[in-house]
Amino acid sequence: MTGTLESPVATSQRKPRRHVEQAAAPSSARRIDIDIDPADPLLIYLRSATGPVEIGALPSSSPAVARLIAQDVQLVVPLVTSGELVGILALGPRLSERTYSRNDRRLLESLVRYAAPALRLGQLMRAQERQARERERIEQELHVAQLIQQQFLPAELPELGGWHLAAFYRPARTVGGDFYDLIELADGRIMVVTGDVTDKGVPAALVMASTHALLRSTAAVVTSPGEVLRRVNELLIPQIPAHMFVTCLVLVIDLDSGRTQFANAGHNLPYVRRGDRVDQLHARGMPLGLMPGSQYDEHETVIDPGEIVLLYSDGITEQHDANREMFGFGRTAELVARARSGQDLIDDAVQSLTTFSADVEQEDDITLVALVRGRRGTAPDAVTFTVPSVSGTERDVMERVARIASPVLGGARLDALKTAVSETVMNAIEHGNRGDAGLDVTVSVRFGSDAVTVDVGDLGRGLRQDAEVPDLDLKLAGLQTPRGWGLFLVRELVDRVEEFRDGDRHVVRLTMRTDEADAAHSTAAERRDDESAS
Repeated sequence: MTGTLESPVATSQRKPRRHVEQAAAPSSARRIDIDIDPADPLLIYLRSATGPVEIGALPSSSPAVARLIAQDVQLVVPLVTSGELVGILALGPRLSERTYSRNDRRLLESLVRYAAPALRLGQLMRAQERQARERERIEQELHVAQLIQQQFLPAELPELGGWHLAAFYRPARTVGGDFYDLIELADGRIMVVTGDVTDKGVPAALVMASTHALLRSTAAVVTSPGEVLRRVNELLIPQIPAHMFVTCLVLVIDLDSGRTQFANAGHNLPYVRRGDRVDQLHARGMPLGLMPGSQYDEHETVIDPGEIVLLYSDGITEQHDANREMFGFGRTAELVARARSGQDLIDDAVQSLTTFSADVEQEDDITLVALVRGRRGTAPDAVTFTVPSVSGTERDVMERVARIASPVLGGARLDALKTAVSETVMNAIEHGNRGDAGLDVTVSVRFGSDAVTVDVGDLGRGLRQDAEVPDLDLKLAGLQTPRGWGLFLVRELVDRVEEFRDGDRHVVRLTMRTDEADAAHSTAAERRDDESAS
C-alpha cells in the first residue's frame, strides 16, 4: 500500500530482497527505489518497533538506512500484523517544511493498524494467485506428458488370427513408468514386451519413454529376447538416473506353432494356464540399467491352443488393502485359473483388485496383458476400436467388422451385419455426435458361444425414441417424416437390437447369431412348423 501525507510516502512488501518504492504524490513527490537485503539489521529493528521511527534512530550499520537517508527519508513506519513485518512506510519532508507532529504520528499509527492487515491480505492473495497459476501450468504440462506417454502404448491391439489379446494400463499418477508393447517382427513372429520403471510420476515416465524407444530400435536389428535385453541394458546404463532401473520381460512368439522364446530382466514371472493347472514361466536376470555386462538367459516353451498367458506388473501383486495385506501372487494365480477368455481375465483382475483395495489409494502403476491362443483363423473374443465422427467412416468400420466376424459369419448373414453396422455408425456420427470430428464413435465386436454382438457408442443425448414403422404411402403423402428407415432397416437385418447407456455414451448393440447357431435355430423352427402341420 502506498500513499502521501503532505510528503512522498513509500512502502515495502516482504520479499527475498526488501524493496521500498514511493507512490505518486502531489507536484513535488518523487520516486525512491531501495532494495533491502533480508539480513539487513533494519528489518530486525523494525520488527520490534511500536510506531513511527525517526530516521536518525535507525541502526547506522544498516546499508538500507544509508540509502534511505540519501533519498531524504525522515520517518519510517513499520507495517506489522500478527507479529510479522509485512511492509515499510517511508516518508520524506513535509511539504509545509514543518516537522511531523504528535497528531501526525497518531494518525500514522491508526493508519498502520488498518493498512498492515490489508497489505498482508493482498500479499496472500497474490501468492495464492501465483500458486494457482503454477498448479495450472504443472497440470497442463502433466496432461501433455500423459498424452505423449499414451503414444508409446499400442493405440489398439493387433488382430492376430487365433491369438486373442487383451490389455489394461492404469498409472498411479497422471503419468507412470509401466509400459507394454507388441512388435511385429520381419519373420512374422511377434515380440511381446512388458516393463516397469522404479519410481513413479514424470521421472519414471521419461525413463519409460527412453526404454521403450531402445527396445523398438533394438528389435529391428535382433530378435533374440536375451540379446535384445543385453543390448538395451548397455545402451540404458549411461543415460539412466542414479538409483533407478527397469524390469522387463520379452517374449517372442511364433503364431503358427505357439513356440515361445523368452528372457527376463527382473520382471514379474508370467502365469500360464494349461488345462486345470496354472504354471509360471521361470527366467531370471538383472534389471536393466543396473550392471554393465549383464547376460540374459533364454528359455523356451510352447503355448498350446486354449492356453492363457498373463503378463503383469507388481502394481497388482503389491497393492495393499485397508489392513495392509497385499493382493499377492496367490490371488493373481486364481484369476488366471478361473478365466474364460483374455478379456474376462483382465475384467476380473481389475474388478477383484478394486474390491480388494477399496478406500485405499493405488500404490503403483498397473499393467496387465493377456494372451490366449485359439486356433489359427478363429475370431478373437473381443475387438474394440474408435473412429472419428467423419462422414464416410462408416464404410471403413463396416469392412473392418466384416473381417473380424468372417470366421464365424458368412454369406447373406455377414452382408446383413455389414449393412446394419454401416447404418448404425452413420447414425452415431450424424445424430449422436452431430458430425463433430472431435468426438469419436466406439465400436466393439464380441463373440459369444452362439452369436456375434457389435456395440456402437456415441456421446448422444440419451436413449432414442422408437421410430414409427415406415410406410411408403404415408411418407409420400407427407404424413410421416422422410427419415426413420435406418433403425427400421437395422432391426430387420439382425436378430436383435438393444439401446442403453454406458457411462456418458449412448450404445446400440446389434446381435447376430453365428452360422451354426442360425442353422440350429432354423432346423428347430422347421421342426415346430412340421409338428404344428401334423
